[in-house]
Amino acid sequence: MQPRLLLLVLLCAGLLPACATLPPGERDPRDPYERFNRSMYRVNDVLDRKVARPVASGYVRVTPAPVRTGISNFFANLESPTVMVNSLLQARPTAFLTETLRLVVNTTIGIGGLFDPATQLGIPAGDEDFGQTLGKWGFRSGPYLVLPVLGPSTVRDTVGFAADRFTQPEYYLLKDMWAQVALTVVGLIDARAGLLGTDEILARSFDPYVFMRNAYLQRREFQVSDGEGSASGGEDFEIFEFDDEEMEDGAQ
Repeated sequence: MQPRLLLLVLLCAGLLPACATLPPGERDPRDPYERFNRSMYRVNDVLDRKVARPVASGYVRVTPAPVRTGISNFFANLESPTVMVNSLLQARPTAFLTETLRLVVNTTIGIGGLFDPATQLGIPAGDEDFGQTLGKWGFRSGPYLVLPVLGPSTVRDTVGFAADRFTQPEYYLLKDMWAQVALTVVGLIDARAGLLGTDEILARSFDPYVFMRNAYLQRREFQVSDGEGSASGGEDFEIFEFDDEEMEDGAQ
């Protein structure tokens, strides 16, 4: 889900003093703004611990799993136009037609995307976005960035994030600002609920900031290359995939 208030939170980032103390050792060349990024990571972490995680945990506790699945399906369906547009921009007509078929099936038979009959019919889901499109046409990722509220990114992915906003149906269908804000908030809660299982993993890591940075950059490299030439082969990212039972465990 892409928040409408992206510009506002990016402006807020400029108000953050870059005062984080850097740990000893060599600096990662992918992260030249590490001092600022660590400061922003700490701000995001406080917001997460005080607001996002408690809300997401409460959401998991009080909302039945089938309802949560339906909400997740709905937001995934909203992303299909973004995948379709970027599949075309990457000159991948088969992926475009596949995602178009998913959108039609899930929007009609799946009752507005609340159900996912496309997956049951063997129609795979894509995950293309404009950041990947830029990468596949040779644009480098640029420096690693931690955005306020939104978290890990790069210069290329931040540009892609803003561009993808114009491929989302709610941008055109919802003219009321508060309706867009409400939809964004629900989407963020749903997304955070899906990551509850990562909290323990981050807590066990020696440096959660470095762990998050490396995981994000490796995952994006894997997505841009479609897994070609990736040493991890995608296995490293299985730690971020959780079912409803694991989400409920994380909400305890």
